[in-house]
Amino acid sequence: MFLTRIGYGIVYFLVLIYEIIKATIDVAFNGVMRRNIDPVLVDIETVLKRPVSQTILANSISLTPGTLSVDLDSENNIIKVATISPRKKEDVIPFEPYIKKMLE
Repeated sequence: MFLTRIGYGIVYFLVLIYEIIKATIDVAFNGVMRRNIDPVLVDIETVLKRPVSQTILANSISLTPGTLSVDLDSENNIIKVATISPRKKEDVIPFEPYIKKMLE
């Protein structure tokens, strides 16, 4: 059980690094070079129940270029996210399943 959680932690870290690199390229080309900026504020419902898991997810969102966690409502499992352009939920939090398997 413990080794499985460590394995998911390593996979989460690798997915986070990949998403940071992918978002950096996206923001550089679509946001800066093409001036395709349409900021929106969206509520993202999460399946994570523990406050520590939700906090790690919110911090991971803020680490990714083009997104910023504005508010975390732990009781209702909602994270308010500001994005530089409209995105789907899966594009904003692709690492949520790994956090769930790692911490919950």
